Amino acid sequence: MDLNLDAPHSMGTTIIGVTYNGGVVLGADSRTSTGMYVANRASDKITQLTDNVYVCRSGSAADSQVVSDYVRYFLHQHTIQLGQPATVKVSANLIRMLAYNNKNMLQTGLIVGGWDKYEGGKIYGIPLGGTVVEQPFAIGGSGSSYLYGFFDQAWKEGMTKEEAEQLVVKAVSLAIARDGASGGVVRTVIINSEGVTRNFYPGDKLQLWHEELEPQNSLLDILNAGGPVPMAM
Repeated sequence: MDLNLDAPHSMGTTIIGVTYNGGVVLGADSRTSTGMYVANRASDKITQLTDNVYVCRSGSAADSQVVSDYVRYFLHQHTIQLGQPATVKVSANLIRMLAYNNKNMLQTGLIVGGWDKYEGGKIYGIPLGGTVVEQPFAIGGSGSSYLYGFFDQAWKEGMTKEEAEQLVVKAVSLAIARDGASGGVVRTVIINSEGVTRNFYPGDKLQLWHEELEPQNSLLDILNAGGPVPMAM
């Protein structure tokens, strides 16, 4: 079999950021894929930039990680010079500047979310090319294609923290059900005036959707269980 190792690989994920009444909730799946191969089934795609700002990473894992590392370093210097934490807008603009100035070399889309004392909870989407857009909610990655209509219907102004996190977990599980490049577990990060809370939802505890098979311990269990019954003609 002729394998072209220099050919571009398809990289997929599902990342989400949602504002609620008092803060933001970020969520992501945990599958890192390289074409058809799952390179890491339990990766953490929600990266800390400062004490109050996090970023969800999609696209090239290497590109998104190096951008996050640079921005974390710059924000640390910024905090020392000003004597106070950086705002969410400053963090998003730093990422926007790096993404735009290197747009011909980077293949990554990011969602920045956090809370600061000036503007409260904020979500910024930074897609390929280096645009920055403030949004009440943002979705990204290959799984986002399946979620736009769902968010149009399900998102609402003034949600509670619990409602926002339930929405994020439900949305990621829906994307996992339909998108082959998304999978694994669901991780969430809640950021508000009280601090940061991380939550973890194992894949076998997520709700099953249409025609999804229940998690099995063995391939033999799946073969013995059989697939969906075909519809009679």
